[in-house]
Amino acid sequence: MATTDTSPQVVEGILVEAIARLGPDPASITRDATFEDLDVDSLDLVEVAQVVEERWGIEFDPQDFTNVKTFGEALDLVLARMP
Repeated sequence: MATTDTSPQVVEGILVEAIARLGPDPASITRDATFEDLDVDSLDLVEVAQVVEERWGIEFDPQDFTNVKTFGEALDLVLARMP
């Protein structure tokens, strides 16, 4: 079920939680952390995009994340798509 809470803090928390489920320590998930450093690959990012879609009803094309290298860039992309 989609939720309407799109505050940056809530979105960041949900994304940190989704990425932490993939293995990284939540404390290591900072705006500057690269997905390479977090050992998160493109397939993992598809899973994160699915969390966003389920939570807020926002769809992403897998190519949307092609040039996204850091957690902060992913967060900014998601926030830019919020209604």
